[in-house]
Amino acid sequence: MKDTQTRIHLKTKSIANSNYYRTKETIREQRLHTVCEEAGCPNKFECFGVKTATFLILGNSCTRNCSFCLIDKADDFQLDSQEPYRVAEAINKLGLKYAVITSVSRDDLPDKGASFFAETMNWIRKMNPPCLIEVLTPDFGGDEKALKKVFEAEPDVFNHNIETVKRLYPDIRAQADYECSLDVLHKAKQYGLVVKSGLMVGMGETRQEIIDVMQDIRATGCDILTIGQYLQPTKDHQEVKRYYRIPEFSFLKQLGLSMNFKVVQSMPLVRSSYRAYDSFLKAESSEQKTA
Repeated sequence: MKDTQTRIHLKTKSIANSNYYRTKETIREQRLHTVCEEAGCPNKFECFGVKTATFLILGNSCTRNCSFCLIDKADDFQLDSQEPYRVAEAINKLGLKYAVITSVSRDDLPDKGASFFAETMNWIRKMNPPCLIEVLTPDFGGDEKALKKVFEAEPDVFNHNIETVKRLYPDIRAQADYECSLDVLHKAKQYGLVVKSGLMVGMGETRQEIIDVMQDIRATGCDILTIGQYLQPTKDHQEVKRYYRIPEFSFLKQLGLSMNFKVVQSMPLVRSSYRAYDSFLKAESSEQKTA
């Protein structure tokens, strides 16, 4: 019964309004990718419907093979030098006031794609100066020079997801490193950025492990935390070990706030970029109150 009740909360309304079609058409015209589509996000209709999208740069094929992720893996990787400009043009056409830029991992590139993030941010600011920018980055292999390129472009929010608890990294994120990801968050905070991270639950972690990873993330200085239910995209991906109930997500939200995260978004369908602008505004408001 509990499992059935939880699944009800995982259903979304697939209602396409005029903004949805305009957003989808603009993305297609500019020959761009979004993580909303590539990763099968359940919130696509809601986000596109309010002219919000998370743009996926550096192509749509990843050099890593995380067991939870739907994004394609390939051996032949392309790089489109005009992609940063086209992302900025799409944002300008849609009149976005808040843009989220993410990417696949590109371990094949000398700087792991960091310069593309910086170039994309620069083009957005040239074409649409008022637009706020959130970046959701890979770990860049922990390369300090690569991270510095992104930091110096001064995103309004720097997001890097921890994704899961430390024990599950060998199975879930075999090509990533838990401590490296924490260090990325710490370095971003040291630079003075608003920092964000996210977790998925339901992959076999214990309650204490969730508490531990939340404490580890907070210890980096991270400001914003997102927590959502993992959903298995295909039968070939990591299976769901457990569906969490609404009260459990509410508990994790209150726990996060007690740890002094400025903002905690914790519900089954929460994803990294879900209502990202609202989270940014809440974090800014919290900063002003404590100033």
